[in-house]
Amino acid sequence: MVEKASKGRKEEVVTREYTINLHKRLHGCTFKKKAPKAIKEIRKFAQKAMGTSDVRVDVKLNKHVWSRGIRSVPRRIRVRIARKRNDEEDAKEEFYSLVTVSEIPPEGLKGLGTKVIDEED
Repeated sequence: MVEKASKGRKEEVVTREYTINLHKRLHGCTFKKKAPKAIKEIRKFAQKAMGTSDVRVDVKLNKHVWSRGIRSVPRRIRVRIARKRNDEEDAKEEFYSLVTVSEIPPEGLKGLGTKVIDEED
């Protein structure tokens, strides 16, 4: 009954903005593995949020995570995740997720919820 409605929603192109708390996801992680683990956790978050196994991380997001070194990863990060249609002929999946870094408001990241972005194109 309800499952059919939720399954249909995963089959559309959508863009959402999330705040990911990396601090709780990296708690207890070895210093020299923090930045690589942060990228893996962002991928895992995007897979769960968008329902696609093909997740592509933008270069600017990678640079932002690594900006303070391997140990000092930002505690929270604001990302924009876009589920897009895969145009390649030999693609295994119909959709992929593109994760980009979003602009950080001057008042901080606390209290910001999930925001659906209207498509510009």
